Order: sequence, then structure tokens, then C-alpha cells
Amino acid sequence: MISVATFTAIVNRLLPEPHAGLLNGILFGTKATLSNELMDALVATGTLHIVALSGMNITILESLIGSTLLPVIGKRWASAATIILIIGFIWLVGPSPSVIRAGIMGTLALLATIFGKQKWGLFFFGLTASVMLVIHPAWIGDLSFQLSALATLGLILFGGKRDQSNFLIDSLRITLAAQVFTVPLIFFTFRRISLISPLTNVLIGWIIQPLTALGLVVAILGWMWLPLGQVAAWAAWVFLQYLITVIEWTAKIPFSSLGW
Repeated sequence: MISVATFTAIVNRLLPEPHAGLLNGILFGTKATLSNELMDALVATGTLHIVALSGMNITILESLIGSTLLPVIGKRWASAATIILIIGFIWLVGPSPSVIRAGIMGTLALLATIFGKQKWGLFFFGLTASVMLVIHPAWIGDLSFQLSALATLGLILFGGKRDQSNFLIDSLRITLAAQVFTVPLIFFTFRRISLISPLTNVLIGWIIQPLTALGLVVAILGWMWLPLGQVAAWAAWVFLQYLITVIEWTAKIPFSSLGW
């Protein structure tokens, strides 16, 4: 049976570390193979959110698909197609609690963004989060749930409507919107304030959307036939190397973060 473990194993075979661990974190929220040094750099630069499976990850993928479909088939059909995409993603990687949470949160953020109904988006966000916590109260203390919920809230409030004319700006806007509330949570959880976070996030924000899409291509093609996935993995390595270099470089800047 196909599962997250299946795809993470494929990524591990196609890419070296720390690239494989970082890509698995971005795609599936798994952090098991991330080195302590890279985890510390992610915290120091306020970028830990990129390896937490949340509504942001799915919304990024949906935005990429929706940007292609909206001009062709309109809002209603594009919305239906992206919701089907969510269901397909959940089926593909397995219906774990974190994936289902991300799927639900991503759908709410997407609908609020496409239709510009911020008030309705906030209402359904509050209703959904409440129902999820009633069903499973322990999630309120789960960092993944907190990051997922806060990323979705940021997308609903600040995601805005898509800019079909500029892919990079649209990608950066979505990424930064998702971080408005997740960055303070990371600060509070790890007792560290990242002073370099704005610079790091601007430098890497534009790359998260294409890397998410490319990473899924790597995993799916590798599952179909490993040598085919290797071709896409070479391209993904370039993006991942840039990401790692920026995060590690900015983390080493003097006074990049302060702990207490």
C-alpha cells in the first residue's frame, strides 16, 4: 500500500542528505532524518514552518495548479479541480491525522483566497478548528496542529487574490502570508527570537512553491520508475542546495537570533 513512508524512502534513495530530509519535511512534514545542525539553523532563521505539513504546503500546490486552470475554466471549476487534488494528495500519501488536517486547512484557505470571502473563510476556519479539537482535544498541544492552523489563518487573512501576471510575487506572497502567525509560535516554542527571519524568508519564499511541486514529481516518478525520478531529483537538488545554503548562511550571521 502506498504511504508517506513509501515516498520518503524513494526520496531518500534519489537524493543525498541533508537534501532528502529537507525535501521530505517540505512535502510530508517528516523531520526524522534532519540533522541537529540543520534543525537548529531552521529555528535560528525562523524557517521551521517549511518542514511542518500544514495548510500552507497544500495551498502552495493548489495555487500552482489553480494559476494554470483559472484562466481556462474559471473559478468554480478551478475550485472543484483543486479540491479533487486535495483528495488525491491525501489518498496518495495516506490519510494520517497530519495529512487530513493539512488537507482541511488547505481547502479552507484556498476557498477563501479564490472567492475573496474572508469573513466566511474565518467562520469556517473557526468552526472546523473547533470541531477537530472536540474530536481530538489533545491536538491543541500538538505543534503540527498549531502550525497548520496558524498558517491557514494567515493565508485567509493575508493571502489575498492570486496575481496571475507574476508567478514569483504570487508564490512569495502566499508563503509570507502563511508565516505571519507561525513565526511567533516558533519563537515562543523554542525560546528563540530570529532577528534574521525577515531576510531569510524573503530570500527563500519564492522557491517554496516550485520546490513543492517539483518534489512531488520526484516522489511520484520515482515510485513509477526509480531512474525516471532521478532526472527530476537532479533539478530538485539545485533548488534544495540553494535553500540549505541560504538558511545555513543567514543562521551564521552574528546576532541572527537571540535565545532566552
